[in-house]
Amino acid sequence: MNHIALYRKYRPKTFEEVIGQDHITKTLQNQIMNDQVGHAYLFTGSRGTGKTSVAKIFAKAVNCLNPVRGSACGECENCKRLEQENDINIIEIDAASNNKVDDIRNIRDKVKFMPVGAKYKVYIIDEVHMLSDSAFNALLKTLEEPPSYVIFILATTEVHKLPQTILSRCVRFDFRLVSVDELSKHLAKVFDKENIKYDDESLKIIASAGEGSVRDTLSIADSIASYCQGVITKDKTLSVLGTTDHELIINFFDKIQEKDAGQVLSLIDQIEKAGKNLAVFSKDLSKHARNLLICKTCENANEILNLTDDIFAMYKEQSQKFEEKDLIRYMQVFSSAESELRYTLSVRLLLETTCLTAMLGFDVKKNWKLKKM
Repeated sequence: MNHIALYRKYRPKTFEEVIGQDHITKTLQNQIMNDQVGHAYLFTGSRGTGKTSVAKIFAKAVNCLNPVRGSACGECENCKRLEQENDINIIEIDAASNNKVDDIRNIRDKVKFMPVGAKYKVYIIDEVHMLSDSAFNALLKTLEEPPSYVIFILATTEVHKLPQTILSRCVRFDFRLVSVDELSKHLAKVFDKENIKYDDESLKIIASAGEGSVRDTLSIADSIASYCQGVITKDKTLSVLGTTDHELIINFFDKIQEKDAGQVLSLIDQIEKAGKNLAVFSKDLSKHARNLLICKTCENANEILNLTDDIFAMYKEQSQKFEEKDLIRYMQVFSSAESELRYTLSVRLLLETTCLTAMLGFDVKKNWKLKKM
């Protein structure tokens, strides 16, 4: 049997299955219950946060013959027919490859036709920011006076590229990045259903790597599950991701705080010999500086970081060793190095230079202290 990717297998099919977007799903359900469905919606947010999934769920719900609290019943004739990917009443359009004015004019010609066996004809235009200026102008005319049986759902990751004339004619919903805690709980449910063993720390590492995207998190989890063959451990997870263990990062920052250049260079050597991706390590350093700054300045630090209690205690203790201005400088230096490390042929040399620059600040001659390795 062919393997189905986890992000496809566990794609939400109802409002209740969508995670991290309650502010949107509840509003859409209320609109359906109160018969206040709009004619044009704009879904904006980072990739993998559920924009297209919610659009499809909404398209089915508005056409359900017996909706239950604003959700599709899943049992009526319309629900069963709309489960088919090629239903003529739900039209998905990728604006990245259909971005010309003729493509939008084609839509304008087809909206004249009534839906077949359904209440609404729903057009889902993904990556709408990719439309040309002339295509936007053509779309605007349709949005201004749409037929009563047509609903447009525009989805984008770059809302700032949309003309104000389009924005003003849509009901806008901003999809949030999903928290590490919510992603961890979702991963646990998926792994339980797939009979995959795991530990809590591995869940948080995977969820953190997903950076708020449900799709990216499940894709990462899929790769790790294949590598681990049914038993996911912290060490194997770190190995697949190429990221660095908390203890090593904390030790590295201790040496930076002590201005121990020899140990900093020695640790970089160990990390490279262990097969770690040095560009990823630079990103880890930037993230760690940011985490320390949060620990130092925010009262609700662990609500933001969502670390295990023992790891958070280590972060909190280390954060007291640094001044805020130094942590901000580390974030700037390591973040700037991330893009450079992707293209340089001398990755290690650049990382070493970056770390020493962060450690010693800008007055290198005054602060330089080279200890024996």
